[in-house]
Amino acid sequence: MPHIAPHARLVPPSGIRRVFEAALGVDGVVNLAVGEPHLPVSPHVVEAARDAWAAGLVDYGPNGGIAPLRAAVASKLARENGMAVDPAQVWVTVGATQALHQALGMVLDAGDEVLVPDPGYTVFTMAPRTLGAVPVPYPLRPEDGFRPDPDALRRLVTPRTRAIVVNSPSNPLGVVLPEADLRAVLEVAREADLWVLSDEVYEHFADEPHTSLGALDTDGRVLSIFSLSKSYAMTGARVGYLVAPPAFADVLPHLQEATISCVAMPDQHAALAALTGPQDAVVHAARTYRAHRELAGRTLDEAGVRYHRARGAFYLWVDVAHASGGDVEAWCLDLLRTERVAVAPGSAFGRSGEGWVRVNLAVEPEDLVRGLKVLPAPA
Repeated sequence: MPHIAPHARLVPPSGIRRVFEAALGVDGVVNLAVGEPHLPVSPHVVEAARDAWAAGLVDYGPNGGIAPLRAAVASKLARENGMAVDPAQVWVTVGATQALHQALGMVLDAGDEVLVPDPGYTVFTMAPRTLGAVPVPYPLRPEDGFRPDPDALRRLVTPRTRAIVVNSPSNPLGVVLPEADLRAVLEVAREADLWVLSDEVYEHFADEPHTSLGALDTDGRVLSIFSLSKSYAMTGARVGYLVAPPAFADVLPHLQEATISCVAMPDQHAALAALTGPQDAVVHAARTYRAHRELAGRTLDEAGVRYHRARGAFYLWVDVAHASGGDVEAWCLDLLRTERVAVAPGSAFGRSGEGWVRVNLAVEPEDLVRGLKVLPAPA
C-alpha cells in the first residue's frame, strides 16, 4: 500500500475549527469563536458579482488577476499604505490564506525554517508544514505588550532560517505594531538576510495609525499579504492579494498557474467594485468594531476578568488560566456544553496561548455581552 507523505501528517489541526464545528447544530449558541464579520456586504459589491455572472464572465482570467483589479490595488496601496508598486507586482489570490501559502512556497524548501509569532494565527504554523518546512515560534509575551523582541528573534535564527512572519494588526491579539517595532524586525531580517512576510489582513481596523512593512522596505525583501475578506465583509468570496518584490516576477506566473490558475472572475469583479466604489461600509465597520472593543472592555472590567487591551482587528485576548486547569481547549468545549458560548482556545494559536481564549467581537452587541458574562474572574 502506498503511504501518505510524512510531512502531511505534521500539519496540525485547527483548534478554532474544533470548537466551531462542535457548536454547529447546537441551539442558542453565542458563537464568538470564528473571525467572521457580522456586518452585511455592501450592495454595490453584490451587484458587481451578480452582473459578472449575468454577463457570462466565468472564463479563465490572467494568472495574476484582471488588469483593472491589479491597477485598483496598486492605487489603493499608494493611497493608503504608502507603497509604490507596479500593478505587475500585485497577485490576486484566493483569500489571504493562498497569498500566505504562495509566499511561503517561494521562499521555503523542505527542511527550511520560518519564524512565526506565538501566539499567532493558526495558518502561520499549518502552512509551512504543508511544504515540509519547519515553523519556529517566536514568543510574544504579555509583559512586553505582545510585541516582538528583536534580540529574541536573533537568538532563534539558524543556518536554516529563511523568513520571518509578521502580523499587524494581530490575530488573535489585536496588537498594532508601531513603526519602530517594524523597523527593528526589518533590521533583524537584513542582518540574517531573511525574507519578511507581512500579514496585514486587519489593516483597516486599527485604533492608531497602521504602518505597512512594505512601505519601510528598501531592499525588496518584504512580501505583503492583504485581504478583502474582513474589510469588506466578504469572507466567502475568497479574494486577497499578494504584493511581491520584483525578484519574484519570473516565478509567480508558473506558481499561480500550478496552484489556482486564477481567482473566479465574478469574485474579482466584486473585489474591483469594493476597492473602487464607496468606502462607507469600511468606515462603518471600523467604528463598529472599535465600539465593540470598548463595550467588551467595560464588560470585562466590571466583572474583574483579565484581558489584553486590543488596539486593532476585532478580537479580544482574555486570560482564563485561573479556571482552565492547563487545558484551555477542553475548558472551551466544556464552556460550550454548559453555557452555550463558543470561544477559541488560545492554545490553537501556539503554546504561549495556553490559558487564554480569543473572543470574536464582530457580533451583535447583545450576543457579545452575553458571551463575555460567562467568562470567569479570578477568585
